[in-house]
Amino acid sequence: MTRRQKKTAKVVTGVMGLCILAYIAVPSLHWHLNETIEDSLHSSCPPCVCDCSSQPLLSIPDGLSNHSFLDCMRREEGSEESESSFTEMVAEELKLREAQAQEDEWRADRLLLDAKKAASQYQKEADKCSMGMETCELAREKSEGTLDEQRRLSYMWELRARQNGWKEVISSNDL
Repeated sequence: MTRRQKKTAKVVTGVMGLCILAYIAVPSLHWHLNETIEDSLHSSCPPCVCDCSSQPLLSIPDGLSNHSFLDCMRREEGSEESESSFTEMVAEELKLREAQAQEDEWRADRLLLDAKKAASQYQKEADKCSMGMETCELAREKSEGTLDEQRRLSYMWELRARQNGWKEVISSNDL
């Protein structure tokens, strides 16, 4: 046998061994897992194993625990009671959530109203500020016009004074 044939034989033998192991182990694992899953699903509420229509009233079958018609009725009543209590709990939960939603809505409306009031107040303050700025701007423009007029008049009087022989004397204090 060549080296390649030996490797192939080992691989084929390994695969066959795995297949045999899976053939033996998988059914038992499958059965065990199914049983575990079923037990976990039904652990909270054991199923009613009695068939009330086939049992005579108030009889106890041989070798079994007391599964009488009354026991079956109690189990059915219990399931109806638990179903109605579950329905009541769900209805109560819905009422609580609705009340919470209404309270949240009221709180949000109140916050929105407060925000609108604050925005209105800020807008009033901004309008006052804008009006003040406009007033200041108008006063500045007016004072600039007055200053220009005063400069023009000063220049005119200085020009007349120079024409009449006035000379500017620069003193050492002016520097």
